[in-house]
Amino acid sequence: MSRKQSRRSFLQTAGAVGVTAALGNAQTASQGYVLGATDGEHLIHFRDHGNIFIKASAATGSNNLALGTQQVTLGAGIPVHRHLKMDEAFYILEGSGTLTLNDVAHSFEKGSTIFIPKNSWHGFANPDHELLLLWLMSPAGLDGFFRETCSPPGVPPKQLTRDQIRQIALKYGTEFR
Repeated sequence: MSRKQSRRSFLQTAGAVGVTAALGNAQTASQGYVLGATDGEHLIHFRDHGNIFIKASAATGSNNLALGTQQVTLGAGIPVHRHLKMDEAFYILEGSGTLTLNDVAHSFEKGSTIFIPKNSWHGFANPDHELLLLWLMSPAGLDGFFRETCSPPGVPPKQLTRDQIRQIALKYGTEFR
């Protein structure tokens, strides 16, 4: 294994250990937990450098859903994609923009709720405002994609090609257009 791959593996393991340490043992996770606004697994998005906080996932004892927040920086948007096996929902905590859902544009603003059934093509545009999204996936999967493509704060961004990102997405049941 190359030095770079070894370091990446170490950092990913350290991140997983950090989640476990933050929540205590598996018994605690299975009994539930409470996290503050900046608690959870913190990652920096590979594309727009926005903050992601994974709040619930298989890594924290939740096998049936994943939940977190995502900052989408001004103008970055989210490319059109679909989840092959997962339903997804969003609650807009801050900002406004346009969701394209199966080729139909829908405006949204702070306080809006968005539901996206599995296999539905969707993407976000936010040309005028930064977004803060609360996302929920059932079953879990988006969290694994984030872990493989994003980096913890203070760690250099992963240098992934578009094809590598597509392959990682497919691994987690997500397909980009």
